[in-house]
Amino acid sequence: MSAAVARTLDRVLADRLARARAADPLFAKDLAERVARFTLEGGKRTRARLLWWSLRACGASDPATTEAGVRIGAALELLQTCALVHDDVMDGAVRRRGRLALHVDVRAQYAGRAAPARVGRLGECAAILAGDLALVWADDLVAETPLPAWTATAVRRLWSDMRTEMVAGQYLDVHGQATAARSLPRALRAACLKSALYSVERPLALGAALAGADDTTLLALCSAGRRIGMAFQLRDDLNDVFGDPLRTGKPGGGDIREGKATYLTALARARAEATGDHAALAVLERSLGNAELTPAGLDEVREVLVATGARAAVETKITRLVAQGLRHFDRAFLEPRSAHRLRSLLRSAADGTPSDAPPAAPAAPNAPAPEDAAPSPAPLRPPAPAPTPGPAP
Repeated sequence: MSAAVARTLDRVLADRLARARAADPLFAKDLAERVARFTLEGGKRTRARLLWWSLRACGASDPATTEAGVRIGAALELLQTCALVHDDVMDGAVRRRGRLALHVDVRAQYAGRAAPARVGRLGECAAILAGDLALVWADDLVAETPLPAWTATAVRRLWSDMRTEMVAGQYLDVHGQATAARSLPRALRAACLKSALYSVERPLALGAALAGADDTTLLALCSAGRRIGMAFQLRDDLNDVFGDPLRTGKPGGGDIREGKATYLTALARARAEATGDHAALAVLERSLGNAELTPAGLDEVREVLVATGARAAVETKITRLVAQGLRHFDRAFLEPRSAHRLRSLLRSAADGTPSDAPPAAPAAPNAPAPEDAAPSPAPLRPPAPAPTPGPAP
């Protein structure tokens, strides 16, 4: 499937690059080629794979539907390019996917040709425009995908909602950094909007909508996706602090230096306040948002996250969310072979197990929902307004 998405991206981006060169060679070289290279040369294609296996698990196999799935999957990859390029500017990140972030790369290209402040500004503006270009190309790809009328309405509504949720989550993220809003509910809501919906739930829903799945199946997949999407984000938060930069593709502790209000740090602060651990609070106060934080300072933060029990509590929460998500998933009536692949992919996204691991035995279809499950999204029907996302448990 990833190869099919890559072939589609090759074809689509070759056409877009030709148009960009016709518009202006400098624009094409500095921006359009970087967007194409970023999209083609990195990433795990997780969102596209979730969409594809959701589509197949919901029973779609005809060539027109599977081709549409590949095209929408390719559009997701372009949308991810937009999100990451913009995110790196807002966070002041230096590296992405093991290479220079796009705005840093442009800045390096023009270093020495103007004052450093002007070159830095050029890099940031170029990255904003490059992200916009990736978004335009993603939207074009969705709009140009032939779909039956009802399917087109459902898919485009989901696509529109997903873009809005992604922007809302990003705004809550940067607002939290600027205002030091670090409450647990706020951190969960930002994670839900920015990652749980965009990274997992909406790709699953897009695949189901393309396949023409019924409301019961869609509801089960969305409920599973929201919980596992939250686990995905919590795992990302842990990896930022405790992960190996060689595997994550970016320096460790970026969230700490940027002052991001993650659930992990919000929980550590809440626990330190509850126990009167003033030393731990002092470490968090001087470290969160400190762009010059040293490796030794980051080690101090790690010690606080472990000593307060925040790291262990987040690990426990991830395990619980994955179990809840898979119970919802197992209630859906899906094509068995594709469902096994999708189930394995969901586990891999959330907890790092290999995506080709043998699937666990499904839960009983009528097993009761856990008491602390998140509210389930409303069934997808074109005339109705989009469901309002809420934080997972």
